[in-house]
Amino acid sequence: MKQKVGLVSLGCPKNLVDSEIILGTLKDAGYELTSEHKIADVIIVNTCAFIGDAKEEAIISILEAAQYKNDGNLKLLVVTGCLAERYKTDIYKEIPEVDVVVGTGSIGEIPEIIGKRLAEKTSDKMVYANLPNTVDYLELTRLVTDEKPYGYLKIAEGCSNRCTYCIIPSLRGDFRSRTIENILKEAKILAQRGKKEIILIAQDVTRYGTDIYKEKKLVELVRKISKIEEIERIRLLYCYPELIDDDLIMEMKNNPKLCKYLDIPIQHISDNVLKAMGRRGSKSYIYDLLAKIRAEIPGIVLRTALITGFPGETEDDFAELYEFVRNGNFEHLGVFAYSKEEGTPAYKMKGHLSKKLKNERWDKLMALQMENVKKYNSSRLGHTYDTMVDGVAEDGIFYVGRTYAEAPEIDPVIYFTSTEPLENGMIVPVKMLCPDGYDLVGEVQAENRNGELKDEPSE
Repeated sequence: MKQKVGLVSLGCPKNLVDSEIILGTLKDAGYELTSEHKIADVIIVNTCAFIGDAKEEAIISILEAAQYKNDGNLKLLVVTGCLAERYKTDIYKEIPEVDVVVGTGSIGEIPEIIGKRLAEKTSDKMVYANLPNTVDYLELTRLVTDEKPYGYLKIAEGCSNRCTYCIIPSLRGDFRSRTIENILKEAKILAQRGKKEIILIAQDVTRYGTDIYKEKKLVELVRKISKIEEIERIRLLYCYPELIDDDLIMEMKNNPKLCKYLDIPIQHISDNVLKAMGRRGSKSYIYDLLAKIRAEIPGIVLRTALITGFPGETEDDFAELYEFVRNGNFEHLGVFAYSKEEGTPAYKMKGHLSKKLKNERWDKLMALQMENVKKYNSSRLGHTYDTMVDGVAEDGIFYVGRTYAEAPEIDPVIYFTSTEPLENGMIVPVKMLCPDGYDLVGEVQAENRNGELKDEPSE
């Protein structure tokens, strides 16, 4: 009898790629995969631990899986991912139902670890935690788990930035790139499996190649992926501001397959806070960069993430951040109230703000951005955009999709109707008719004025 294995994947798209590699290696090793956890012999929970909310979600998911030791067939509960790397043996103390902990440096060994533990039939608690210092596991078999027309492609692992609020380098190791050849091989596989949009992801994609090639290679990589005929869109997540150069700006301007979309993690705009965060950019640099990008790339859509309530953030610092958001520098914007994470330099800083004040500042920024979104959505009404069909909405009436201006799962979506049936992955011209909160509602046009599909609004 094959052992049945179920998996719970939490966190970001980078973690999803890891989960699909775990599933692929398990399948290669002869395990039977199941989504019915009640009949699973083994359940793996691939966790996130970036901020407090992610840790809480991970703990709840582990406890839910542990219930199947009483209500199902569960013999082995495995915890992997960032929570496993961060807390290792502490997990056993808090959740004794966990049998095996696998750190981020040992993800590729999970099938072997499970086989060994099942064969030994021991109740000993074990931690498997090699140093996260290679990208070898990213070259293992990956089992794509969905039929969506887009797919994530992890081009590097780890991070060499040392932002004072961030735990990622200690959980994932220093930044390390995959080879161009290996990435292209996976891109072709994703294309063959129906992925029309390839989303290149890493903690910092703009740093790609600087470790193994001693120079930035992102533009070269994008150009080579663009030659894969089946791929119609390429999207970048995430581009640190200090490494966005003229070559990348010009590639985004001139390459029709590269989405005119940049996710630039700014985090703050006050020089005082940026310095305390360990960020390398400055307020003037950021403003100049954004102006240059807007000037060079017509139709560019920008997204960022901000942190408010960082230790020592004064009223003046927040006023600078508020003005930055009020100026409408970003079409899409996410805000986090600072999360105090042990193991980071910021944890021991003076001047931590109250939860109440952090939340008040978060509320003000989000209300301000909502007004920006309303203006942006209004500017799109009456225009027609190429829109990729991601599927059918829950109501069964509308299709749901995205233009070049929306990244999946983090940005708003386009709901639209069509007089003809559509398939996932099709790109159709959708005229924007009205807003629906953050989202837009539209209808498919038989053709635009020129009979051509474009990623810019038709006149």
